[in-house]
Amino acid sequence: MRDFMENVIAERLGGKMFGKDTKIYKFEKIKRAKRAALEANPGKELIDLGVGEPDDMADMSIVKVLQIEAEKKENRFYADNGIQEFKDAAAEYMKKRFGVDIDPVKEVNHAIGSKPALAMLPFCLINPGDIALMTVPGYPVTGTITKYLGGDVFNLPLTKENNFLPDLDSIPEDVRKRAKILYLNYPNNPTGVLAPKEFFEKVVKFAKENNIAVIHDAAYIELTYGERQPSFLEIEGAKEVGVEIHSLSKSFNMTGWRMAFVCGNELLVQAFATVKDNNDSGQFIPIQKAATYALQHPELIDNVREKYQRRLQALAKVLKDLGFYVNEPKGTFYLYFEIPKGTKSGREFKSAEEFCDYLIREKLISSVPWDDAGHYLRFTVTFEAKDLDDEKRIIDEVAKRLSEEEYIF
Repeated sequence: MRDFMENVIAERLGGKMFGKDTKIYKFEKIKRAKRAALEANPGKELIDLGVGEPDDMADMSIVKVLQIEAEKKENRFYADNGIQEFKDAAAEYMKKRFGVDIDPVKEVNHAIGSKPALAMLPFCLINPGDIALMTVPGYPVTGTITKYLGGDVFNLPLTKENNFLPDLDSIPEDVRKRAKILYLNYPNNPTGVLAPKEFFEKVVKFAKENNIAVIHDAAYIELTYGERQPSFLEIEGAKEVGVEIHSLSKSFNMTGWRMAFVCGNELLVQAFATVKDNNDSGQFIPIQKAATYALQHPELIDNVREKYQRRLQALAKVLKDLGFYVNEPKGTFYLYFEIPKGTKSGREFKSAEEFCDYLIREKLISSVPWDDAGHYLRFTVTFEAKDLDDEKRIIDEVAKRLSEEEYIF
């Protein structure tokens, strides 16, 4: 049976070699290291600072709306490209939160989470031979689909020296000519950096000069600390060159609900709706109704933001006290920090993957490694804690385990 199908599987997935690749991807390595660590240390707590999902559920007022709407017979139908009520709420949200005018009929459409939106947009823009400009480290979905469509990816490293912003001036002229997409994500996962308006102004100019569409993934835009992340669409001319994707997953603790929206350039939103219409039949209407309520009550984000800021500051202090360089978290719920070269006891770390494996197996602390632009680790503060005392206990335990070694930087 396999012999037959391996002659049919698409080359974009490996063709005959699909499923035979012996390379172990980093997340599978992390899973294996976790299992081994727990087996070697029965009964000991593994502290998971790797999972990038909110630890709390959505506010009960949102859940109640879902419950009420799910009981209505008229909400059982396909939603297709979304109910107008949600689009109206999304447009109102963009105006109130960012001062951006969005036509609720022509310039916004819902998505079943931001991930499908990022996967569908290349279908609107990429022809064989075209290029997607992708920031690394980062979320690779748009680049992956670009390759599936016969396009190529050009990576833009996010480095400390460049304030973790992509250097647009470094892109070769031949790449600019073939590029159709510039993917951005601010506040940025994993670095936690915000993008200033001046950078977005440069992006708009760059996009216009090179005929490149901008996709700004704003999944963490409500999770900022100390200063505000502007919407890309606040910039004059931005709506001419791109779209912005907003998600309810992180800010409203609605990860599994799968609700997002794409807004901005009318023609690109229309193209997205056309592709979407051929991929899904819309999110369950009661979920859209609950999401409408959430967008109308952004004050629900306040407690979420306060919790993450408190945890980020506490964990950043732990790392700094031990000598780590930590990128000061201004947004998201991640800490991004450089790994040590080794320990005074003789351990050496040549990559973030090596240090990540060491932390799991010897300290029972799980994280996510990034070796794309330097050697960095990402901690998340979405760990589960019963209350404030338990939260403090977990952070103190991380400090205790890490301080058992002296690190060389």
